[in-house]
Amino acid sequence: MTFEQLRLDGVSRSFGTANALQGLDLAITRGEFVALLGPSGCGKSTALNCLAGLLPLTGGSIWLDDTRIDGRPPEQRGFGMVFQNYALFPHLSVRANVGFGLRMRKVARAEARRRVDEALRLVQLTDHAAKFPAQLSGGQQQRVAIARAVVLEPAVVLMDEPLSNLDAKLRLEMRMEIRRLHQTLGLTTVYVTHDQEEALSLADRLVVLREGAVQQIGTPEEVYAQPVNSYVASFMGYRNLLDLTITSATGLGTTNTDPGTAGDVTATNSATAAIATGAANTANATATAATATAATATAATATAATATAATATGSSPSGSSATGSSPAGASGTRSSLAGSSVTVEGDGVRLTGTNRDDLSAGPVKVAIRPEDFVVGEGTENALDVTVEIVEYHGRELSISARLASGLPVYFRTDKRLAPGDPVKIGVPAERVLVFAP
Repeated sequence: MTFEQLRLDGVSRSFGTANALQGLDLAITRGEFVALLGPSGCGKSTALNCLAGLLPLTGGSIWLDDTRIDGRPPEQRGFGMVFQNYALFPHLSVRANVGFGLRMRKVARAEARRRVDEALRLVQLTDHAAKFPAQLSGGQQQRVAIARAVVLEPAVVLMDEPLSNLDAKLRLEMRMEIRRLHQTLGLTTVYVTHDQEEALSLADRLVVLREGAVQQIGTPEEVYAQPVNSYVASFMGYRNLLDLTITSATGLGTTNTDPGTAGDVTATNSATAAIATGAANTANATATAATATAATATAATATAATATAATATGSSPSGSSATGSSPAGASGTRSSLAGSSVTVEGDGVRLTGTNRDDLSAGPVKVAIRPEDFVVGEGTENALDVTVEIVEYHGRELSISARLASGLPVYFRTDKRLAPGDPVKIGVPAERVLVFAP
């Protein structure tokens, strides 16, 4: 079955009064690898089961191009499914397991044999075709399950945490195997996982879920480096989450240049909130705020025009449809303070960071990756900490330390440290992300 786009429009699923999935909007282009990512109970497996037809929807619809399919039973959707527990028939050989779906579809015997042989070759199990599942390793059983899915030549392959039962070495090997098959066969894959590293390494796009609601949709690079809120940041490895308070925030301004005039006409705004001192000239502050508002409106108009043009042409930054749900701030126009420099304090900490939301005062959540800290004197945003726990990770150590106030701080370093060592660490301001609490 060929198609151009698989689309989920407002897909919802409730169990009694509990909303397991809330209005999922997602468009998947043929050949794309999309990972549904989140902790247990976030709704990712529910979304996959709704897509497979194993759960009826309580709201929304599912479309393959212009054909609505959410009313079809699972066997009529043309999807292949790889389950977490493999779901192999223990009394059937590897060959019989792989060919079971073809037999149910009454595919001609010669064609079925050809397709089974090809599937076994792709997953490197030709020499194990006569064995039974109990005679195989976990990795081999998972490859049988994958072969059984792809032998049907499905429109979409659905994978529900297929590597969670494997040890670390096998997970790495099977991860590469899944990506190789996806690329070799030109599959469209929807993959459920709670493992961030797995999702980042496999997927073209990630859908981060929380309590049934989408938090962010983006490429691995976007979700890793530009999380839209503190939840996504914490889930994507920003282990240091500090509750601090803004003491000052500075808007960087907007510059517009018109090359058609005799000279460059430049409009620059600067909005500074001096929260701690409160010392500002009222008239100047009013004028500055008015200028900032005008510049922001101009920027918003330009952004809206760009977004409209992109929608009309069907383009997206990743080269595929990016339809999806995300919370406020995940996309669209940001205010003049978003992306600006902000100073935060609390618990003996004073840091300069990047304003990820429209924040000028009050409590905030500050997110920093452990690997973004630098050990040594003369570093930006310097902090004095005492080492508590040292974990060996080959060339690096993972350190749990504390500030004098007792606030925990986590960082990584290649320097040899021991519990009780005092050390100075710092982090560049662009690596300090400041979110609404």
